[in-house]
Amino acid sequence: MNNFTWIFLLVLTSGLLLEFWLLWRQARFVRRHRHQVPAVFAEKISLQQHQKAASYTLANTHLQAANLLFSVALLLAFTFGGGLNWLDARWQSTGLDKLWQGTGLLLSVLALATLLELPLSAWRTFVVEERFGFNRTTPQRFLIDQLMQLVLMLAITTPLVAGILWLMQKAGNIWWIWAWMLWMAFTLFFTWLYPTVIAPLFNKFSPLQDLSLKERLEDLLLRCGFHSNGMFVMDGSKRSSHGNAYFSGFGKNKRIVFFDTLLNSLEADEIEAVLAHELGHFKHRHIVKMMFSMAVISLAGLALLGWLMQQDWFFHGLGITNHSHAMALALFLLVIPTFTTFFTPLFSALSRKQEFEADSYAAQQSSAASLISGLVKMYRDNASTLTPDPLYSAFHHSHPPAAVRISHLSSKLK
Repeated sequence: MNNFTWIFLLVLTSGLLLEFWLLWRQARFVRRHRHQVPAVFAEKISLQQHQKAASYTLANTHLQAANLLFSVALLLAFTFGGGLNWLDARWQSTGLDKLWQGTGLLLSVLALATLLELPLSAWRTFVVEERFGFNRTTPQRFLIDQLMQLVLMLAITTPLVAGILWLMQKAGNIWWIWAWMLWMAFTLFFTWLYPTVIAPLFNKFSPLQDLSLKERLEDLLLRCGFHSNGMFVMDGSKRSSHGNAYFSGFGKNKRIVFFDTLLNSLEADEIEAVLAHELGHFKHRHIVKMMFSMAVISLAGLALLGWLMQQDWFFHGLGITNHSHAMALALFLLVIPTFTTFFTPLFSALSRKQEFEADSYAAQQSSAASLISGLVKMYRDNASTLTPDPLYSAFHHSHPPAAVRISHLSSKLK
């Protein structure tokens, strides 16, 4: 143990206590306001629906607490508990080339973390989601999904990890610049590939069949100057009754996707307004800005890793005996979230600002009233709490609280 050990444990403990305090505030605030529907929603959401949302939020709060404890226990098991050392020794005993020993180590960490999270994931699906009527998947489909995700993760990350480790070995002190370029190329390729290759492995995507709705939405796309590779309906209902809409990809692979559950819940004018909101993100270049921010952050992170891997105290302070490139990368990926917890409010605030901008754009291109009614239905159908704790929301929520968002849109009514 050294000074870094105590710094790490202090930051880890502080972050854990902060998260539990925020969860406690959230639970207390939701319970306190569960007995009355906020006035702005009183005509659209019943007390029974409001209380269901409160109970659903509380159940998810308890699950978040369990996830926090699990994450900390897993981190400590990998570091001070000797998990990384044990895995590294097992891979060294294989006699493989150091590049593939390191790749195996990192893939083992990813696979183990994924498998150990399965019980909590199953609890979320078959206990929490089932209890509130959202789950529509079966145990068989759940297991197949998990297996496919694991296989896909290993297939995708193996060449990426091997490529980064090779650069760490061969590219000298500026390896992190080349690794960053490889990471950015991988990210762009995966973003381009996802809509047409990855997503269809899990869901069926059918062209939008409602001709009148399609014509209406195409008029909106024309007004907004947006070109896509089509509008598709995703069979989200085979796993969950939650509804949503999104667009993904870039270039000729851009796709607009509606969950079938959303189309069954909203009217045509509300669907148009929801799509206008998504197009607002495109018009304000939010995705490009986000990718640029992530590029800068990842470059800084790799530069930091390049320095840390030369410091003995980084390894010793976390209970690691073997100072290899692969161990440095594995350790960095495990530990860095502990130190970035305190930046969460900054990213949440930026995301909420973008949501306000997208809402304003939707109000200009479509109808603020329709977006309001559509959002209220989505809050109702997804059992979203109408009364989150303000501090918890400011720290964690990427979208403005329901009442604040509706108030903002109401100011745009013509």
